[in-house]
Amino acid sequence: MNVNIPQLAFGFVVTVLVYFAARALHRKVKWLHPIIVCAGTIISMLMISGIPLDDYKAGADLLSMFLGPATIALGVPIYKHRHHIKENFKAVMLSITCGSIVGVGSVAAIMFSFSGVRDIAMSMLPKSVSSPIAVEIAKSLGAIPELAAVFTVFTGLVGAIAGTAFLRRVGIKDEVSLGLALGTAAHGFGTAKCLTDSEKQGSFSGLAMGLMGVITSILFAILFLFM
Repeated sequence: MNVNIPQLAFGFVVTVLVYFAARALHRKVKWLHPIIVCAGTIISMLMISGIPLDDYKAGADLLSMFLGPATIALGVPIYKHRHHIKENFKAVMLSITCGSIVGVGSVAAIMFSFSGVRDIAMSMLPKSVSSPIAVEIAKSLGAIPELAAVFTVFTGLVGAIAGTAFLRRVGIKDEVSLGLALGTAAHGFGTAKCLTDSEKQGSFSGLAMGLMGVITSILFAILFLFM
């Protein structure tokens, strides 16, 4: 396999530098999420410079290799707080199961009550699970996987940007509750936000994100039998 070193270096270095710059900006302007700034900046750079997407993607894909180890690393805070998780296990399972049902049911009710296009509605249904799971669920439903990924990312961004502030404003301040809510509704983005606030909050969010993927997949498998 031919490896183009300049392409690899370009995509890798540009992504890392822009992301750290976006993080620095986020510390000063809280409502500007680093992911939004990073994506917008890189897209603008590529469009203005005329650099082909494939040239950038070669290096960006190298970063994607670290997503697996990073996700597995979430097991560390979960293990450290296993006693708290065990004490709240029934509440954890009940809340995540309800979150999965409400997440799917609310979208279905809204879309179909307004006579939404079926493909769009089906693509939006798995929006609260991580992108890889959402894409596979969309494929099994005969929906549009790419659109499902877009809805999933958008949902995660909204949860990461406004989720904590909204929950605190309505009176939810307990770390366990915050972690479960963001992990259930905003998957990886919400979990990343929780980890920056508190390790305990991040551990429950990471647990919720993982269980949400399992429970939602089982829920869709059951629904699929009756479709």
